[in-house]
Amino acid sequence: MRFAYSIKQKMKIAVLLFCIMACTLLIRFLEDKSVKSMNESFVSMYNDRLIPATDLFYVAENAYLKKSLFEDALYGADQAFDAESLKSKLAKLNVSIDSLINKYGKTFLVKLEKEQLEELKKGLESTVGVENRILAIATTQGVEEARKLYNNEGRDSSNKTIKKLSELMSIQKQIGEELIKDSAFMVSGNKLYSSFQVVLAIVIGILIVGIVFTSNVVKINNEKFNLN
Repeated sequence: MRFAYSIKQKMKIAVLLFCIMACTLLIRFLEDKSVKSMNESFVSMYNDRLIPATDLFYVAENAYLKKSLFEDALYGADQAFDAESLKSKLAKLNVSIDSLINKYGKTFLVKLEKEQLEELKKGLESTVGVENRILAIATTQGVEEARKLYNNEGRDSSNKTIKKLSELMSIQKQIGEELIKDSAFMVSGNKLYSSFQVVLAIVIGILIVGIVFTSNVVKINNEKFNLN
């Protein structure tokens, strides 16, 4: 009878230990998954947010530089208008802008970013078209006519492009903040998993003490039974 009771108790303990082991393995699996997700989140933050934001900054810088070159060429009092020099400088800046935009387009973009990027590309194309017209008019009709076109279309087109870049940068910031929130949530999840592990360790310790105590009681009872 005592032997059967002992076997029954040991089976209960074995089942409980098995459940604890399964929980431990599950927690370990969840932790690994969470760490992997955090790593992917940080990599995405660097590759799809930080680097593209830097590229957009350089696009904006080149756009401002183009605007400055045009205004200096059209309104500079100390030098004559040099269409060929300006055209060469603008061509280099446009190549740089196109390269940065293409690089940006290959990163992970949310729907709103894709829409804004398409609008930006159209704005950049429109601006280049206006710039070419201004250069052509400055060469054939004179600087005064070129200034009129710049005042009517050129400056506005350039400002719209810069504004669109600012909007894209703002979206980058919002998505980056969301990634940070996701990472913080993952960290809190890891803390929860660690707490579970501590609880399981305490339970295992209690079980070990219980097993030792039960074994001692059974041993004492067996000794008493043998004496009787």
